[in-house]
Formats: sequence, C-alpha cells, structure tokens
Amino acid sequence: MALTIGDTAPDFEVDTTEGRIRFHEWIGDSWAVLFSHPRAFTPVCTTELGYMASIKPEFDRRGVKIIGLSTDPVEGSAEWGKDIGETQGTAPNYPIIGDTDHEVSKAYGMLGADVSGDPTDRTAAQNQTLRNVFVIGPDKKVKLVLIYPMTTGRNFDEVLRVIDSLQLTANHKVATPAQWQNGDDVIIAGSVSDEAAKEQYPEGWESPKPYIRIVPQPQS
Repeated sequence: MALTIGDTAPDFEVDTTEGRIRFHEWIGDSWAVLFSHPRAFTPVCTTELGYMASIKPEFDRRGVKIIGLSTDPVEGSAEWGKDIGETQGTAPNYPIIGDTDHEVSKAYGMLGADVSGDPTDRTAAQNQTLRNVFVIGPDKKVKLVLIYPMTTGRNFDEVLRVIDSLQLTANHKVATPAQWQNGDDVIIAGSVSDEAAKEQYPEGWESPKPYIRIVPQPQS
C-alpha cells in the first residue's frame, strides 16, 4: 500500500554512496527529502540529480537533508555521479541509496511486493514507478508525496516552496494560499477562532470572503 501524508516514513538500514545509514537516525531532528530513480544513467534523472546538487545550499539553509534512491548498486550510482558532474556541472553532493533488494522501494509503495531478483536485470521502464518525492518531517511523518511520469522532470523549486509552507504552518496556525511564495500574505487557519485571532493579530485582518482571513506572514 502506498504511503500517504501523515503516515510514519518507514525506517530502514541501507548502503549509500556515503556509507551505511539507518534512515530515521540519519534524519535526526532535520527535515528530509527522499527522491527516487528507476535506474542509474537514465536521462531525465541525470538532469534532476545534477540540479538537486546545484541547489543543495537552499535545502541546507532550511535544515533539510536530501537523499536519492536508485535500485542500482552503490558502485553504479557512484559511476553515475561522475557522469552527472560532467554533463550537468555539479555532481551529487548528497547520498544515493543502493536499493538492490528493493526493500525501500517496496516499503514506500513504489514497487510491488512480488518484485525480486537482480536489480540490474530490470529496465527503467519496469521500475518507472520509482519517480517519487517524499518530504519527511523531524517527527518522521510524511508531509508531501509527489509522483512524476518517466518523461517529465521534477520541479525541485516547487519542493522548496512547499517546504517553506510546511515549515511555516508547522510553527504558526496559518495556511498558505494558491501560488504562495515565501514572504507573501497567509491565511489564518480555520481552527483559530476570531477571538483567538484578535489576540494573535491585534491589527486585524483582511476578509475578501467571509471565510478567508488574510494576514502578513508571521516572522519565525
């Protein structure tokens, strides 16, 4: 069964290009992004891993760790990393999981329970469901799940935008409207009564609709 928002992210111990890790321990008190790939040396994923490497400082600034996943052995992903550096300008500067027994892929609902055998015998097309993004909070709960087709590269700027929203709304009783960007006005959460809102926002709020209460973004 596929994971959904609010589920506990399955823990696992696995080899990566940066050594062996236990996932929950590796996350620690940080946020994390796990993004998966069907095979090494797939063209769209090559561009994605390179782009993620180039914007890693943005994730670092938000206290977010990033980790990739491939069904290829760690050695294959390490070789792929060299190719990524040559073709994309930035080699992966984060760990890539070698999910050779498909344990993680199955635990996260990306491959069926009946999948087995040598992962290098499987094609990218057979592994095409491995095109996911999971955002996981410090509480080890899944906060976001995105699934992309093989032919469409993922928008990791959007992942950063969502993380900004997730981190803001985790600390304040607000929600973010459509097309929101960090620093824009926000909506007071519906769970907050008018009386409580008046205490928290003594200057009041705008109400373009009776059920919408808009205020400037709270400062952390």
